[in-house]
Amino acid sequence: MASGISRLITPADPIQGECRRLDRAFYDRPAETVARDLLGRLLVHDAPDGLRMGRIVEVEAYLGPGDLAAHTSRGRTARTRAMFGPPGHAYVYLIYGMHHCMNVVTGPEGSGTAVLLRALAPVRGLDASTSGPGRLCRAMGVTRDHYGIDLCGDTLWLAQDDAPGPAAIAASPRIGVDYAGEWAAKPLRFFVPGHPAVSRAPGAKKPR
Repeated sequence: MASGISRLITPADPIQGECRRLDRAFYDRPAETVARDLLGRLLVHDAPDGLRMGRIVEVEAYLGPGDLAAHTSRGRTARTRAMFGPPGHAYVYLIYGMHHCMNVVTGPEGSGTAVLLRALAPVRGLDASTSGPGRLCRAMGVTRDHYGIDLCGDTLWLAQDDAPGPAAIAASPRIGVDYAGEWAAKPLRFFVPGHPAVSRAPGAKKPR
């Protein structure tokens, strides 16, 4: 099996070795740190029709009330209460009244930070596109019913196997946040360069 980025581009991406659920401490860190570390990890849903699994290849970090692109920029609301909750829970919302988007809550409780999952490399049980947060949720069967769910539980969780991480990580401004002033230009979108599921966006930095 090839390692690094070539592994993540492989259409049929098998699990390598033991698959271990991420613990609470993984999420209890700054959103930008968690975002980078999520690349190459597995999103798993024990759905009613069987196990669905994909490897994360694109994310965006949202840094809390000071970040004008974050939903928590206006403080705690009924919609954003999960983002202010303990780390390692899901914040799921609708855009355009039809597309679900899934975020992983990060940092200490009350920080209002999270990481948006934008794209997956299919691993198991996925027969639809996983490019973009709406398609990702549709393929994985994630809906508003998963709002606030504990990602350390037994229904929807994140995990890692023994496969090596991505050979390179690229960064760019987040997509669709032009309204956020200076925050729109901050390189808080992280992705595996060259992966076919990754969104096309200008201004990406060179891989490190």
